[in-house]
Amino acid sequence: MSKIGFIGLGIMGSPMAGHLVAAGHTVTGFDLSEPALAKLVEAGGHRAADVTEAIAGAEVVITMLPQDEHVEAVTTEVIAAGAAGLLLIDMSTIRPETSKNVAESAAHKGIRVLDAPVSGGEAGARNAALSIMVGGTAEDFAEALPLLQNLGKTIVHVGPHGAGQVVKAANQLVVGGTYALVAEAIVLLEAAGVDARAGMDVLAGGLAASRILDLKRESMIARNFQPGFRIDLHHKDMGIVQAAARQADVSLPMAGLVAQLIAAARAMGHGSLDHSALLKVVETLSGKA
Repeated sequence: MSKIGFIGLGIMGSPMAGHLVAAGHTVTGFDLSEPALAKLVEAGGHRAADVTEAIAGAEVVITMLPQDEHVEAVTTEVIAAGAAGLLLIDMSTIRPETSKNVAESAAHKGIRVLDAPVSGGEAGARNAALSIMVGGTAEDFAEALPLLQNLGKTIVHVGPHGAGQVVKAANQLVVGGTYALVAEAIVLLEAAGVDARAGMDVLAGGLAASRILDLKRESMIARNFQPGFRIDLHHKDMGIVQAAARQADVSLPMAGLVAQLIAAARAMGHGSLDHSALLKVVETLSGKA
């Protein structure tokens, strides 16, 4: 069993830390939210007053944070206080170059780093069914794999430092584009007088099938947009997609369109809703709001 410092106990991080506690690991967590810390203690973990206390004596540190600047600030503290041999697993979704910079900085202290962003949303975190895409060395991945298996079902080493973030960017592009198309399909069916529920059931059983249709068609038809993954966060992720495309010198026209639809959702005041609320954007554009 490992001694783990876990930084970031939000919607995703809280259940993930809980799974590690349930697996028998000693988990000390830090978050700015008092209720999040209390929840970890209730699950059997330990609370810390700051990052340095959370990682004291840890063999592994896991970070699950909202944005690049948060990861940069926290990992700077981890690198400063951590000992050689520490394994730092950043499971946040950030720019690939940020992950590379963190790994380079950590290497000077003998600290090993993996970028391991996840897909699956809140439900995947709660059910320990996340997909985890990991960048870093094969040796560090092999060491981390038993821990990650407590958090996800599909866990793949996709390449060197930063590669995990590139795969996550591709994931967010496909997810956003699929939500937009499902939203358009619902608007089309309803406007044409077709039972949207029956129509979407047919789509879910054919070549158009997807996990989004499986999990979200009912809630979208019911206009239930309680967040599992917020528009605001997907907006941030589409910025990562576009930056990665520029870095790779490729043209992704659909990525631009999806990014604009998600930006429109934020501009309409839907940033706190689930990303399936792209349906509200399509309805507005069609005069069906």
